Amino acid sequence: MRLPILTLTAIASLFAAADARAQTYDPRYPVCMHVYTPGGFGGGGGDYFDCSFTSLPQCRATASGRSASCDLNPYYAFDEPPPPPRKRHRKQH
Repeated sequence: MRLPILTLTAIASLFAAADARAQTYDPRYPVCMHVYTPGGFGGGGGDYFDCSFTSLPQCRATASGRSASCDLNPYYAFDEPPPPPRKRHRKQH
Protein backbone atom coordinates (compact mmCIF):
# COMPACT_ATOMS: atom_id res chain seq x y z
CA MET A 1 0.00 0.00 0.00
CA ARG A 2 2.93 2.34 0.64
CA LEU A 3 4.32 2.09 -2.89
CA PRO A 4 1.19 3.46 -4.66
CA ILE A 5 0.92 6.32 -2.17
CA LEU A 6 4.61 7.21 -2.58
CA THR A 7 4.30 6.99 -6.35
CA LEU A 8 1.29 9.31 -6.40
CA THR A 9 3.06 11.73 -4.07
CA ALA A 10 6.14 11.79 -6.33
CA ILE A 11 4.02 12.40 -9.44
CA ALA A 12 2.08 15.21 -7.73
CA SER A 13 5.37 16.80 -6.67
CA LEU A 14 6.66 16.75 -10.25
CA PHE A 15 3.51 18.44 -11.55
CA ALA A 16 3.70 21.10 -8.84
CA ALA A 17 7.36 21.78 -9.66
CA ALA A 18 6.59 22.02 -13.39
CA ASP A 19 3.82 24.56 -12.75
CA ALA A 20 6.07 26.71 -10.57
CA ARG A 21 8.81 26.71 -13.18
CA ALA A 22 6.38 27.64 -15.95
CA GLN A 23 5.47 30.83 -14.06
CA THR A 24 9.09 32.04 -13.68
CA TYR A 25 8.65 35.07 -15.96
CA ASP A 26 5.77 37.53 -15.66
CA PRO A 27 4.84 38.51 -19.25
CA ARG A 28 3.37 41.86 -18.10
CA TYR A 29 6.77 43.48 -17.43
CA PRO A 30 9.65 43.97 -19.89
CA VAL A 31 12.55 43.56 -17.42
CA CYS A 32 13.43 40.79 -14.96
CA MET A 33 15.96 40.68 -12.14
CA HIS A 34 17.68 37.32 -11.70
CA VAL A 35 18.54 36.97 -8.00
CA TYR A 36 21.19 34.44 -7.03
CA THR A 37 20.79 33.06 -3.51
CA PRO A 38 23.52 31.15 -1.70
CA GLY A 39 23.01 27.53 -0.73
CA GLY A 40 21.15 27.24 2.53
CA PHE A 41 21.09 24.37 4.99
CA GLY A 42 22.12 21.23 3.11
CA GLY A 43 23.09 23.23 0.01
CA GLY A 44 19.45 23.93 -0.94
CA GLY A 45 19.53 27.60 -1.92
CA GLY A 46 18.52 28.42 -5.44
CA ASP A 47 17.84 31.46 -7.50
CA TYR A 48 14.69 33.19 -8.65
CA PHE A 49 13.41 35.82 -11.08
CA ASP A 50 11.59 39.01 -10.13
CA CYS A 51 9.83 40.28 -13.26
CA SER A 52 8.26 43.45 -11.90
CA PHE A 53 10.36 46.15 -13.56
CA THR A 54 9.47 48.57 -16.35
CA SER A 55 13.05 49.52 -17.31
CA LEU A 56 16.64 48.30 -17.03
CA PRO A 57 17.74 51.33 -14.92
CA GLN A 58 14.91 50.67 -12.45
CA CYS A 59 15.94 47.01 -12.16
CA ARG A 60 19.65 47.84 -11.86
CA ALA A 61 18.95 50.29 -9.02
CA THR A 62 17.13 47.54 -7.14
CA ALA A 63 19.82 44.96 -7.91
CA SER A 64 22.63 47.25 -6.76
CA GLY A 65 24.62 45.66 -3.93
CA ARG A 66 22.90 42.30 -4.35
CA SER A 67 23.94 39.13 -6.08
CA ALA A 68 21.62 39.79 -9.01
CA SER A 69 21.53 40.75 -12.67
CA CYS A 70 18.93 42.40 -14.89
CA ASP A 71 17.81 41.17 -18.30
CA LEU A 72 15.04 41.74 -20.78
CA ASN A 73 12.07 39.46 -20.18
CA PRO A 74 12.05 36.89 -23.03
CA TYR A 75 8.28 36.41 -22.60
CA TYR A 76 7.30 40.08 -22.78
CA ALA A 77 5.45 40.92 -25.99
CA PHE A 78 7.58 43.87 -27.18
CA ASP A 79 6.12 43.98 -30.70
CA GLU A 80 2.47 43.63 -29.80
CA PRO A 81 0.41 46.80 -29.89
CA PRO A 82 -1.14 47.84 -26.61
CA PRO A 83 -4.69 46.67 -26.05
CA PRO A 84 -7.38 49.13 -27.18
CA PRO A 85 -8.84 51.33 -24.46
CA ARG A 86 -11.95 49.98 -22.87
CA LYS A 87 -15.13 51.81 -23.76
CA ARG A 88 -17.08 53.20 -20.86
CA HIS A 89 -20.82 53.04 -20.99
CA ARG A 90 -22.57 56.19 -19.90
CA LYS A 91 -25.63 55.94 -17.78
CA GLN A 92 -28.66 57.53 -19.32
CA HIS A 93 -30.97 59.48 -17.03
